[in-house]
Parts: sequence; structure tokens; C-alpha cells
Amino acid sequence: MSRENWMPEFKARLMHFENELKMLYMGLYHNDEQAYDYFTGMLYRAWENRPEALRSLDRERVSNPGWYQGHSMVGMLMYVNAFAGNLQGVKEKLSYVQDCGVNYLHLMPLLESPAGRSDGGYAVSNFRKVQPELGTMEDLAELAGCCHERGIAVCLDFVMNHTSEDHEWARRARAGEKEYQDRYFFYDNWDIPNAYEQTVPQVFPTTAPGNFTWCPEAQKIVMTTFYPYQWDLNYANPVVFNDMTENMLYLCNQGVDIIRLDAVPYIWKALGTSCRNLPQVHTLVRIMRIVCEIVCPGTLLLGEVVMEPSKVVPYFGSVERPECHLLYNVTTMASIWHTVATRDVRLLGHQMEQVFALPKQYTFLNYLRCHDDIGWGLDYGFLSQFGQQEIPHKKFLNDYLTGKWEGSPARGELYNDDPRLGDARLCGTTASLCGIESARLSGNAEALEKALSLDVMLHAFMFTMSGIPVLYSGDEIGQENDNRYHEDPLKAEDSRYLHRGNMDWNKAVRRQDESTLEGRIFSAIHRMEALRDRMDVFDGKADTWRLDTGNDHILGIGRYYNGEKLLGLFNFGDETETAWVHDTDLYQNLLTGESRDAGAITMPGCSFVWLYKHF
Repeated sequence: MSRENWMPEFKARLMHFENELKMLYMGLYHNDEQAYDYFTGMLYRAWENRPEALRSLDRERVSNPGWYQGHSMVGMLMYVNAFAGNLQGVKEKLSYVQDCGVNYLHLMPLLESPAGRSDGGYAVSNFRKVQPELGTMEDLAELAGCCHERGIAVCLDFVMNHTSEDHEWARRARAGEKEYQDRYFFYDNWDIPNAYEQTVPQVFPTTAPGNFTWCPEAQKIVMTTFYPYQWDLNYANPVVFNDMTENMLYLCNQGVDIIRLDAVPYIWKALGTSCRNLPQVHTLVRIMRIVCEIVCPGTLLLGEVVMEPSKVVPYFGSVERPECHLLYNVTTMASIWHTVATRDVRLLGHQMEQVFALPKQYTFLNYLRCHDDIGWGLDYGFLSQFGQQEIPHKKFLNDYLTGKWEGSPARGELYNDDPRLGDARLCGTTASLCGIESARLSGNAEALEKALSLDVMLHAFMFTMSGIPVLYSGDEIGQENDNRYHEDPLKAEDSRYLHRGNMDWNKAVRRQDESTLEGRIFSAIHRMEALRDRMDVFDGKADTWRLDTGNDHILGIGRYYNGEKLLGLFNFGDETETAWVHDTDLYQNLLTGESRDAGAITMPGCSFVWLYKHF
């Protein structure tokens, strides 16, 4: 269809962005007019195929562009099979999701992937087909529609960097079709791959060493940054970007509201570089943001950038040329568990100051645990002033959080342990890392109380930050590690399955009984959610600052917005401590209703307080 016949709504959006869109696209793809014409025509076809209900939702969100930035969003991430068996099962459990106060549902990878070679669903063999045991694409669209009726936004992973070796493109490349080999990185000998290896780090040096794999069928070498069965896509080929963007828009048209761009820093490769965070990556992400603004402006882009803060923040783009709407607050997550192990809040406070200094329109997803491991990407430049050295400190953190350190109640496991580098990452549920599992098994009531208090305090800290708090499904009822993963040959070699266990619906039933552990955690989280939703001081536009407490065990956070002030205090120490705030104003304790000043505040170990004042 010629442009003259395109619908006015689409044409108006395209014209608004086209100067920048064409400049970026043509600059990246060497003025390839044919590729660009195909690209814009594909965008129109995607808009034309977008259901009217989703177009209506787009218009509603366009009229309220900050719809996700206030203080009412609460997320939950889950594996469909672990939570409810399949997509129909999730639909039947939406009342539970709402009962958890959740209006942002992240469904972990559910597109077709080969059994045993899926990396937890991140080796996609068909971007337009759901894994059969989870349901169909029609089931996904139906679930999304039901979520929208309940005011719940749906998030889905979009695996950009690679496909499964079973994907149609890979099968045809393996068979020798050059057109499809050009969609990946194929080499006749090891000269260029070996040159790449000189500068490109290894993602999984112990479980999947190297960045290239020999393909015997093609008699060539193929780039495989993550696992040998995940073939890296060549985004320097415009056909790859055109077709992958079309796949993304297809998922948006099924009702997906948030697209999680998986492993986005890796998607552009250049010899002689680390192949991470290259300028072309930001060009591609900016184009994808423009694409969403044109075709489905109610859709958000969530960047998965698990790197140090200096590499994360640029994926927001600029205020004038934004890239991702949302990013993970990954450094805060790692710093939280560092603080649990050390009981010293100075690093976490330093990291908070960096977050507080960012523009308020930058929206982070805040979380205690996710589906993946905890990597210790901490600020060792800052820690060095306290005598901390990176390798021994990482060993201490891992020893403490796996329970090897004497007196530690935590029960985690190492992931991707690399004795050669003295490095490893960590797995475990929030409850087990807090000590709930070990206290329950030992029957130690005092230890259980402390572990439960720590669990609730960490959630309170998460709810105090601006952005979107995200629960890992099961955390709302204190679900513990699933040690049975060792018995499954498809999972036994991947310790991340320790915290990917099936939802314990017997525990979920007990959430309504506040005399149970499950009920105490659930009711505490639910109450904090309600307070956060009701009070403007939690809004993303609030001024935020680190509050000096005069105590290295207690972290203080201040918030102010629209005549409301909040002081949040979090005692990471085991013992009773005093926060010296030196504030004589009269505040209300939001949890107890008690009135008091904020001069010297004595707090039990592993506890928190929210002090509120309205001017």
C-alpha cells in the first residue's frame, strides 16, 4: 500500500518522528533506501493489524504519559509453569495476583524453545509461537485482555541478541543458505573469532567458555556469546533488525504492554571492542523507542542492563531523545545483599545518593530478587577506602549468603563459580537468604522472628524508593528455596533453579491467617502497598535524599512531595541501634499511628520505621 493511503493517525505519528528515524536508520545502514522503505511499510502493517482495543489503550496512555511513573504501580514476575502450569492457569489465578496488590505482571520467557537447550526460555526457536505446554498465542492474547480488564499491564521478554540454533533462520544457515548465514556471524576459520576473543569477555566462563562454536553441518564457526545453542544475530544486517522489530510488534499486538529487551548491551558486535554497550546499540534502542511511539505508544521498553551504574543509566537516553522507559535497579539489588551480609550501610547509602541525583523522569524497577543470580557488581573503588579488596570481599559475601560463614542464617548456593578468577555469583529466594529457611528447619523461634523482620524490612526499603517495586512470585508468602531441582537432570547443573520452584499454593492459602509466617509477610507487604498507593510522598516526582543517621548500621532515606515528608529508617544491624536524626518536628509513625519527634530513634535489629509529616 502506498503512503498516500495510510491512515491519518499513523501518518501523523510517523511524520512527527520521521526526520530523526530516517537519519538514524540510514546512518546505521549506509543509506539503504530499499531497507528503510521496507521498514516503514512494515511499521504500517503492524499498526494496521493492531486490535482496536489496544489502539484505544494507546490513546488513553498517550493522554497520560506518566501513567507508569507515579506511586500506584506494583509488579510481580513469574514463570508461567511454576506459578500456574500454563497461561490458562495464570488467567484463573488473576484474582490472587490482584490480591497481592499487583498491576504489572511480568511473564518470564514463554516462547517456543527446545527442551534442554533453552537457557530457561532465552533460546527462542519461534518468536510467534508459545511453548506448547504453556498454551498458544491465542491464550496469551486472551490473558492480556483479561489483565487489561483488571488494570494489569503485561510484560514479556524479547530475546534480541540471539536465536535458538533450532530457529528457522539457524536451520537454513546450517544448511548452507548464505542469506541466512548473513543473519548470524559465520566464519570459515578461527582467525577472526580468535581476534574477537582477545577483547570480548566471556559471559559464562565455566559453564560455556568462549564466544564461538564450531557448526559441523555448515563446516563453519558461529558466534555464540551466551551458550553454544544460542546464535548471535548480526544487527549490522538491516534484514535482521527489520524482521526482529516486526517480531517485537507482533508480540505488542497480542497485548504485551512492556517489552523487556533482554541482554540489550550485547546486540552490536565490532572487532577490537568488548562488544558491549557500543554506540550503535543506543541507536538501535532509540529507533525501537520511536517505533513504539509510532505503532503502539502505550507500550513501554524495559532495558535489561545488568552492568555497573555508569553503563546502565545511558540506556534511559536523554530527556530530548529517550531510549528505554524503564531500567532495572540492579546495583541497588546487589548492594542490598552486601548490606545484609556486612550490616554496614555505607555502600548502599553511597549508591542511593547516585540514584537520587538522577533526573526524576528516569524510572527504575526496584527488586530484592529476580529469576537470575546475584552478581557482585559493587563499587569497589568506594569500598577500597574501608580496606575491602574485591576478590576476598566477594568470597566473604558468598560464604555468608550460602551459610558457610559461622553464624550466618542465610541459605543460598553459588552460580557459575570460577575458582580461577576467585569469582562466583549467588542464588536463593529472599526468604532463604534472610534466614527463614534455616530458622524454620532448626526450630529456632528467636531466629525465625529476626529473619521474618529482616524480610519485611527489605521489602519496606524497596517500597520506599521511587520507581516500580517488583515482587518475585512467592516472596509475598516467604517461599523458600526449592532444593529438589538437583533431582531433575535438565535443571541440576543450573543452580538458578534453586529460586525458580513451583508456587506453593498450600502456603498461599495461609496468607489470610496473620498468625502464620505467610500471613505476617503477606499482610505487611499488603499494608505497605496500600500506604504507598495512597500517599503522594511516594510519588516518582518526590525529592529524595540520603538521611544522615550517625550510625553505620541504619540507613536513612528522606522524601518530600506536595507538602508531605517521609523519613524512612532501616536498621540492617542484628542488635538494637539508635538513629541520630536530630529533627524536633512531630511525625507520625505510619505503621503504628504513634506521634513522636525524630531526634534519637531507637530501633530493634532488622527493623524499619516510616515517619510521616504533612505540612
